[in-house]
Amino acid sequence: MSGILTKRQGQILDFIREHMRGGSAPSFREIQKKFGFASPNSVNSHLKLLEKKGALRREPGQARNISLPEKQAYTLELPVLGMIPAGMPADQEEQSDRCITVDLEAIALPKNTRNTQVFALETRGDSMINAGILDRDIVIMERIEPRDTDIVAALIDGECTLKRYLVRHGKPFLRAENPNYPDLIPARELVIQGVFRALIRIASQSRQHR
Repeated sequence: MSGILTKRQGQILDFIREHMRGGSAPSFREIQKKFGFASPNSVNSHLKLLEKKGALRREPGQARNISLPEKQAYTLELPVLGMIPAGMPADQEEQSDRCITVDLEAIALPKNTRNTQVFALETRGDSMINAGILDRDIVIMERIEPRDTDIVAALIDGECTLKRYLVRHGKPFLRAENPNYPDLIPARELVIQGVFRALIRIASQSRQHR
């Protein structure tokens, strides 16, 4: 499951998980009371969207009919922290109104990975198109030390960008995956904020992995 969830959908899914750890799924009324919805129809609308995104299943004609996918225990919910230029470096635009749920096994991360180790960003621009990263893709990044040729989220001389990390003659620099963009050589500092692990494409929901 790799759907893009709103912040409220993520909260509802967390509530369902916690409730099911106690032995059963919550009722519509319990969800309605927890989140202050005006009617059960609001609950049903949210559950339909969560079901469509693959976050849960519902069995028709049964009370407390919510169930979770078998691999749910190995997923991690991440906030989409902001937007990062896949173009020329720029200030990163912060936002936190969405969450994304990722399958840890699918992106080759240990099952005990915490959300302090990984984060998500939305890309802007076309500088990484030859690496299969397009405008408005969601990239999943891990906070680890980069290796030569890794794709990274970087802070170069105070501005954020998504590029390939290269080291030549002991000196690191950044390179686009589009010949229309120049190499970026740090004048003062180069701070690697995360290493690319996977992407989720909003339009088609297809995923590519490193």
